[in-house]
Amino acid sequence: MTMPELPGKLGFGSAAIGNLYRPVTEGDARAVVEAAWAAGLRYFDTAPHYGFGLSERRLGDALAVLDPNGTAVISTKVGRRLDPVPDADLGSVRQGFVSPEPFESVFDYGYDAVMQSFEDSLKRLRRGRIDILLAHDIGRYAHGDGHASQMRRFLDGGLRAMHELRDGGAVKAIGLGVNETAVCEEVLQHTDLDVILLAGRYTLLEQSPLHRLFPLCASRGVRIVAGAPFNSGILARGVRGGSPAPYEYGAPPAAVVEKVGRIEDICADFGIPLAAAALQFPLRHPVVEAVVPGVASPAELNATTTLAATPIPENFWAALEAQGLTSGT
Repeated sequence: MTMPELPGKLGFGSAAIGNLYRPVTEGDARAVVEAAWAAGLRYFDTAPHYGFGLSERRLGDALAVLDPNGTAVISTKVGRRLDPVPDADLGSVRQGFVSPEPFESVFDYGYDAVMQSFEDSLKRLRRGRIDILLAHDIGRYAHGDGHASQMRRFLDGGLRAMHELRDGGAVKAIGLGVNETAVCEEVLQHTDLDVILLAGRYTLLEQSPLHRLFPLCASRGVRIVAGAPFNSGILARGVRGGSPAPYEYGAPPAAVVEKVGRIEDICADFGIPLAAAALQFPLRHPVVEAVVPGVASPAELNATTTLAATPIPENFWAALEAQGLTSGT
């Protein structure tokens, strides 16, 4: 196992600078990476899918100036190749991104596709190697009934490529970047991993990995990076101030709204911002190495670092658990 030590507990999620849902100018993208660097963040997560190469390129361009010696830790992903789409409407939302890049991402977990994706990421990131390489969105959550065939292709090809890259020193660590726990357990039946970037599944709202996945990771030496700590926004904005923010990229079910409201009420009793509790909660578990929220602007970055530093007393966490709102650690 070669999981690199992540500097600090707060990472930078780079989907927003790939124009997630809305355009971000080159200047604004550079400014938020610069703000993250100035705030001491040294772990950056990205993917070819984010803006069809735009996020990686922008991150690489910024870090080439800020970090010429390559001290930052970068994770990127494989499993989606970028196919040219010369007639694409570059001003519309495509696969969630408003990108000027004339590509679309297509799932491909084959050996050659993973190797080519890795080489292309190196060029966009302007680096000689990648610290952490993750298989992107493998699993039933993304593929539904196509999961079995996609998994066979990954196990027969892409996984072998990732092992070769790690064994040859081109990457330090390999793992998964996913939104579900079941596929993590499935892959761990076949191979050892160094790290899992688990988005939205270990949050203040949901602790589904506690009883099976996290003990398995602890026994196998697998580290967890907690992504999407705000569950698409509902744990950042809450529900008591008006219409709730999205949950899982859509309208939240009534049960989720009710639970978030109860959590929000306890936060109010203790004078703690809901978003601060959501950002800090995942880090309480010993297998969680870092938390990686998405950040779109210097103002969001500054707010995020303030939330991460907000003091939260132990009796607040005890109150949540006593009310059955969290499952502890």
